[in-house]
Amino acid sequence: MELYLIQHGEAKSETEDPLRPLTEKGQKDVMAVAEIVSGKGLKISKIYHSDKLRAKQTAEIIARILGVPVIEEIKGIAPLDDPSVIKELIDKTEENIMIAGHLPHLSRLTSLLIIGNPDKEIVKFQMGGILGLKRIDANWLISCYFTPVL
Repeated sequence: MELYLIQHGEAKSETEDPLRPLTEKGQKDVMAVAEIVSGKGLKISKIYHSDKLRAKQTAEIIARILGVPVIEEIKGIAPLDDPSVIKELIDKTEENIMIAGHLPHLSRLTSLLIIGNPDKEIVKFQMGGILGLKRIDANWLISCYFTPVL
């Protein structure tokens, strides 16, 4: 099983727009990283995203460019959510999935999966960047990391 984690692209400030959609730069960054990975042959069955507009827009851009058939909003991946909640879903999943989410949640989830401790940061995420993890037996390894080139 492969898991891809993408931090949403740059979003507008809350004062600019309370819904915090992606900025033009955020959209371009996500499109750029999607174009980079489109040639890598990633097979993703589903993209999960939080209820925040910026994560949904990120998931929609990735799904369109990579041809991912399903995107779904789920609970448990908001910025301050406990990563062990989504880990339960991941542990039961055999198909390759992507999670379009937020910091610090994605960082805490990565650390929980790889070293078993969500409080030790092991990866610096970049907005619009995709981190690939691969489950081998019961262990998780970082398999790739793609960032926008703009």
